Amino acid sequence: MVDEAHTGECLCGGVRYRVAGRLQPVVDCHCGQCRRTHGHFAAYTAAGKAVLELVEAAGLRWYSSSPGIRRGFCGTCGASVFWERTDGPDISIAAGTLDAPTGLSTIGHIYVADAGDYYAIDDKLPRFARSDEGALDTAAT
Repeated sequence: MVDEAHTGECLCGGVRYRVAGRLQPVVDCHCGQCRRTHGHFAAYTAAGKAVLELVEAAGLRWYSSSPGIRRGFCGTCGASVFWERTDGPDISIAAGTLDAPTGLSTIGHIYVADAGDYYAIDDKLPRFARSDEGALDTAAT
């Protein structure tokens, strides 16, 4: 985990944020919703909602993709930025929206049973057919 403050933004700057706390290592999600939202699999880090500050939210829009789940994106440039359980303490942040250097690394893949047929997962990181059921949480600490 990383203890420094991090910043990030969408492509046009209509959504900018600052995280004043730890970021979780990156998990790649291959579910159909992430692939459709991102145009490929999604790479997410996460932080506590309490340490996320929206510096600019004029472009931020939310889409309820499943019961209790919503995805935050920029209504101007279309960039996918956030994923969250509305009643959970954490928010997932699209790793590609972070400003470098992040100091993060990818620790695994989830929903590989839904992965697209046009790519291969070639690394040796842990893979889970569906959710990791919290297994990667312990790998992150």
